[in-house]
Amino acid sequence: MPRLREVPRAEVTDERILFFYDRLFAPDRDPAVDHGTATGTPGDWWTVFAQDPDVFRHAVRGFALYRGASLDPALRELGQCRAGWARGSQFVFSQHCKQMRALKMPEEKIEAIPHWQTADCYTPLERALLAYTDGLVLDGGRVADAVFDVLREHLSDREILQFTYITCMYDMHAVMSKALRVEYDNREEPIVEVAAPEGYGDRDISDDLAGGR
Repeated sequence: MPRLREVPRAEVTDERILFFYDRLFAPDRDPAVDHGTATGTPGDWWTVFAQDPDVFRHAVRGFALYRGASLDPALRELGQCRAGWARGSQFVFSQHCKQMRALKMPEEKIEAIPHWQTADCYTPLERALLAYTDGLVLDGGRVADAVFDVLREHLSDREILQFTYITCMYDMHAVMSKALRVEYDNREEPIVEVAAPEGYGDRDISDDLAGGR
């Protein structure tokens, strides 16, 4: 279950939200109850974001940004997919693996996203964009000049700005999906204490590791 309440169809009055409820779930379904979209996702991103029509509309306008972008969609998807992986969002990563396949990206490149640093299937520009994505997501925007120099060799300033904005936008969506536990990020915390065996008591592990000195 998501951490926020899902908004049922009967409570929605905003036309834009209803449009997407109809488009993604069909008019005869209540997506807050009858989950499932064409891509196989539960669809609860939409029903949770419907809590606030202004937030919903702002997010959807961000998705529509692609229509006017001059950046090659395949390059854009590299950034989005790697951002999902780097941020640990199973939802963002999975959705953009699907989109790269829709754009006829070679399977070798899709499978190498998690370990792009050791893969030789990418062009110099693709490698630079993946390194740039890691700088944005993992290093908080710290990007080496040498990485940026390669971007400038191949892309216009406008395209670099588009890639930066879209990648950071999906980093945000990855963070929010995990925090709100929507879609494929509705998962329990994987790092939990593994209990000691019964009868272990308060034994001092450091003494065991020290080997009696």
